[in-house]
Amino acid sequence: MWEELYRLHYQELLAKGMAGCHHRELAEDVVQETFVKALQNADIFEDLSASQRRAWLFRTMKNLLCDRYRRAALEQQYTQEQTETAWIQEPGFQSVENALLLASLSAEEQMLLQLRFEEGYTAAELAEMLGIPAGTIRSKLSRSRKILKKALEEI
Repeated sequence: MWEELYRLHYQELLAKGMAGCHHRELAEDVVQETFVKALQNADIFEDLSASQRRAWLFRTMKNLLCDRYRRAALEQQYTQEQTETAWIQEPGFQSVENALLLASLSAEEQMLLQLRFEEGYTAAELAEMLGIPAGTIRSKLSRSRKILKKALEEI
């Protein structure tokens, strides 16, 4: 059954994958991962009709492609955020430039940045410590980073 399934659908899945991502290597990886998922779900897969198997393969491949694009977008966002805040990683905020930039923030904003990026507390931990919702903490940190980014651009 598996050899026939592979023979029947590999080329069609590969073509659809390449249409979705425009990269042969990525499409081949996703098609391979699709067949691995089918093998992992053999007990369910064997009870399906031929048309249901085909539909399952295409739906699974589409979901895998979407997962890869989401993951890539999150990784890009994370990398960008790390780049934007890399200067905060200096121990103790001791450079003169950093001290001048931080002076453009309120005492509360400075404290939140220090606790988050120097001490390593998460937004949830800060929320619990300060009795403020975690979303508010994240919002204040985001606003502070924007202020600092703007100040950096003006230098």
